[in-house]
Amino acid sequence: MLFPDYRPRRMRQNEALRRMVRETILSTNDLILPLFAIDGKGVKNPIDAMPGNYQLSIDNLVKVARQAFEMGIPAVILFGIPAKKDPLGTQAYAKDGIVQRAVKALKDKLPDLIVITDVCLCEYTDHGHCGFVDGNTVDNDATLDLLAKAALSHAKAGADMVAPSDMMDGRVAEIRGVLDENDFANVPIMAYSAKYCSAYYGPFREAAQSAPKFGDRRTYQMDPANAREAIREASMDVEEGADIIMVKPALPYLDIICRIRDEVDLPLAAYNVSGEFSMIKAADKLGWIDGQKVMMETLTAIKRAGADMILTYFAMEAAELINA
Repeated sequence: MLFPDYRPRRMRQNEALRRMVRETILSTNDLILPLFAIDGKGVKNPIDAMPGNYQLSIDNLVKVARQAFEMGIPAVILFGIPAKKDPLGTQAYAKDGIVQRAVKALKDKLPDLIVITDVCLCEYTDHGHCGFVDGNTVDNDATLDLLAKAALSHAKAGADMVAPSDMMDGRVAEIRGVLDENDFANVPIMAYSAKYCSAYYGPFREAAQSAPKFGDRRTYQMDPANAREAIREASMDVEEGADIIMVKPALPYLDIICRIRDEVDLPLAAYNVSGEFSMIKAADKLGWIDGQKVMMETLTAIKRAGADMILTYFAMEAAELINA
């Protein structure tokens, strides 16, 4: 069809027409809110690099989660900041760990909220790496048991879903096996399948106090230059028993979201990470962009690329606009 017989502007004349032909609809059902749990009572520590986000004691965390749920956001994902750290990250799988206690409180007060737990060791180890360290090397196979113990402890606390973010080879199968053996076959796994070694994580490491004390994470997180490898990673997680596949970060990897959507027939999540959030907030504060419009355009782009759900620090701000 060519002009003048076809005039695309006919369907853009007013908001009602634009809504009628809109191909991608962002809903509160698409959003997952990340929350940071910390010990104490009445604690609300601002995260400087992530305006509007806080390290929250469990009482305050429940309040924020309740507000999010009442806005129509169906799920939160929890990250923990323990009172103490050690080489094996033992607080990651302690029965009375910060995440385990937060899960219990949330499920007690908000039973219909979907509580997802991040399964990793970086927040809990004194060296800041995502697994067991032997010398200066992260030992993949020795880490698997620790990750499975953490996932099991979260399930026992009442988590609705576990989300391994460590990028160790074989961890989905290990976690799936341990959950099934302990009568948690109904607990799904959201696998951080294509998690890139990205500079966009900087603000998160302040929030979770998880920066590595030596080296970096390039030996286990993916090379940002690789795309075909992401398909292999996602396919491996599918074979090992993942229920949801994730791409992280989201905005710089829209092509990866699209490619995995075409290759994998499972629900697909994307993590709109801290650096993406902070850049928009900073530019908005300087008056260089309209922060709300850029936020909504960004989230819509992530969904348009193929994501079924979006983990985002914008969840409550976006929900407010969606519900308006």
